[in-house]
Amino acid sequence: MLKISTQQASIFLVLTLMLGTSIRTVRSLSMSASTSKKPLHFHWFRQDLRLHDNPALNKSIQNGNRTPKNNDISNGMVPIYCFDPRFIGGNTMTPFGSQKCGVMRAKFMLDSVADLRANLEKKGSGLVVAYGKTEDVMQKLCQAIDTEVSNDDIEPWVVVQEEPYSEEESVDKAVKRSIKTFKKDASGEFETVWAASLYDIEDLPFNDGVYGMPDTFTPFRNKVEKNCKIPNPLPVPPKNSLALPKNSAIQSVLSGESSNSIPNCSLSYMPTLEELGYDAEEVEKANNPDKRGVMEFKGGETAGLKRVQEYIFDKDLLKIYFDTRNGMLGADYSTKFSPWLANGCISPRFVAKECKRYENETGIVNKSTYWVVFELLWGAFFRCFAVKHGNKLFFLDGTLGRKAHGEHANSRKWGMNPKHLQAWKDGMTGYPLVDANMRELKATGFMSNRGRQNAASFLAIDMSTDWRYGADHFESYLLDHEVSANWGNWCSAAGMTGGRLNRFNIVKQSKDYDAQGDYVRHWCPELANIPTKLIHEPWKLSKEQQQEYDCRLGVDYPNPLVPPTAPNPYARDNRGNGRGKGKGGQNQKGKRGGNNPNRGRNQRQDMKSLNQGSYKFD
Repeated sequence: MLKISTQQASIFLVLTLMLGTSIRTVRSLSMSASTSKKPLHFHWFRQDLRLHDNPALNKSIQNGNRTPKNNDISNGMVPIYCFDPRFIGGNTMTPFGSQKCGVMRAKFMLDSVADLRANLEKKGSGLVVAYGKTEDVMQKLCQAIDTEVSNDDIEPWVVVQEEPYSEEESVDKAVKRSIKTFKKDASGEFETVWAASLYDIEDLPFNDGVYGMPDTFTPFRNKVEKNCKIPNPLPVPPKNSLALPKNSAIQSVLSGESSNSIPNCSLSYMPTLEELGYDAEEVEKANNPDKRGVMEFKGGETAGLKRVQEYIFDKDLLKIYFDTRNGMLGADYSTKFSPWLANGCISPRFVAKECKRYENETGIVNKSTYWVVFELLWGAFFRCFAVKHGNKLFFLDGTLGRKAHGEHANSRKWGMNPKHLQAWKDGMTGYPLVDANMRELKATGFMSNRGRQNAASFLAIDMSTDWRYGADHFESYLLDHEVSANWGNWCSAAGMTGGRLNRFNIVKQSKDYDAQGDYVRHWCPELANIPTKLIHEPWKLSKEQQQEYDCRLGVDYPNPLVPPTAPNPYARDNRGNGRGKGKGGQNQKGKRGGNNPNRGRNQRQDMKSLNQGSYKFD
């Protein structure tokens, strides 16, 4: 008879468990040596609120499938989502004084979780939703189940999508501790899976992996596209693979029917915005979207997949994306995929695969069909950039530290005038393009990429304001907030990543991308009567013209917060102009920057350098 050592057996067990999921994507895996305890599998949904192409969910399913079929505790899994008050809530504030998650993003998240639950229920499963610190919820839930299942000894196994940021990693460590300490002799397993990027992080073709990647996008993109393949998106799991544990005692706890069930945590519980701490005025705003917005964004995988189908296939807009992406009014200038991508309702790999399917089915392969995938690559870049630099992304001096700006290192001075900052937030800077965009953000939770570039440049460079206040404000309001994209772009806009510092010429940008002033008039109605030739520079109005056009400077509309002629050592007024002039009007063609959440970088490229359609799949 073949004999193997204990060490060999352990190695065999690990390899067997991990078959079917790339070893490279699984982190923090340590197998239990216990043979008497029964694993209880949890899939902790976080920023992966979907069933399609979900590597972390696939790993949870694999864990459950390797359990003997007669084990009614381990055969199956418990999907769970926690509304953690450290990340969401009307009273959850940041060190910079903003709500960490504004009410409109909170509403989008609630809708997304509700849709996820509905989709799981259609598969014969369910979703436990809880409100509380995630580690507390997990510990109490494990205790409740362990008490209810008195004749068995459970061992929690938790799988979650990796979020490589300090706050999320701190929670991960706390959850890992909680499942290993929920009782005296407790043990448990905790795994994170890299799953939110176009490429696997271990596939990066750089010496030292992610830590050897360049800090600027173009060399990153060139090498990745040449050497890497996009993993094919995973299909939606089959119905029988998502089943809850069959144990009736566990089901009693999860349904909230047991005396051991914990409050605000069950298969039927869903918090309201009011329960999350948002006041009546905020809730009214979230439930009644501003009709001036480009479109109504509804959270969830169902709505996200519908938008992808609609934009690429039903309306056949992919083929002209490059030429229309800088528009600022209307639903279809750009993909508008970003809120669903940022919240994990749709997968970037799925979007890229749909672009490839469009090319294959129509025979149309051009810079537009490529450019959507190019935008997704920006998301991959910033996510890897965040892994490489860690908390430096949140420091005033960014990833450069004291080396920032070379010759200007000793002259760069940051400030923070509370009144000026509030004027910027409220869209009252006296610069129409900036003001229109900031008002749109405040009213709807959305802002075009072109707008984000200009708003960030104005705050960080023209106003010389600590850029982190801008990133913090965007985090609060944006429906499509994603940590690495938002903070990475703001850090870059401030010139703190090593890339070229670009000061946007706000007036020229306004004339180029809102030539007729339609967008400005849409969001700044006090400027509605001003003729097109003056609407981008209202400070040039004479007193007689102010009276004629019913717009008094300093009364109806503010004087410029920063003098238009103020010198700035970082000026590159020819930057960010693009190849063509976008139009802000509803029925005119324009240019807008993309589907990737808050990319905020100038994309002027020599099109001859683009290897169109160069992305490859496994």
